[in-house]
Amino acid sequence: MGKTAVIRLAEDGHGAKGVAAEELLDRVFFALCDPVRRKILDRLGEQSLLVSELAAPFDISLQAVSRHIQVLVRAGLVQQERTGRISRCSIDVAPIFAAAVWINRYSKYWQRQFEALAGWLDALERAHRKGERKNARGKPGKRVLGHRIARNRGGVT
Repeated sequence: MGKTAVIRLAEDGHGAKGVAAEELLDRVFFALCDPVRRKILDRLGEQSLLVSELAAPFDISLQAVSRHIQVLVRAGLVQQERTGRISRCSIDVAPIFAAAVWINRYSKYWQRQFEALAGWLDALERAHRKGERKNARGKPGKRVLGHRIARNRGGVT
């Protein structure tokens, strides 16, 4: 059993079976919100498996695992191949890629926060270094986060 992953890029804005891109995105996020389904995807990332093999590590019924798999299939995250009563599942990464692209559109917001934090930390470090230099010149008091604490008064200046 080798690794098998289906890569399908839908350029027409529709995913599996003509589902609109927005609805498919809703299905992907719904499918990913459950820890059992995420664990199923983790296991399928290594190799394609039979439904019974997927169900083995879970403390739930085979029927419950089958329902989780169907949610993943409807989201386009899992492909099933049936041979009689045997069902083999494999992962399809295209919907996860589409979700990552959607999430990445919002990276500009957290990137600004990281840049602001980095600027604040740089200013704090500069103030700390400046305080160490003043203390090295024999000025009384100890600097803590850019404030001089007078030894005799115990107050912050």
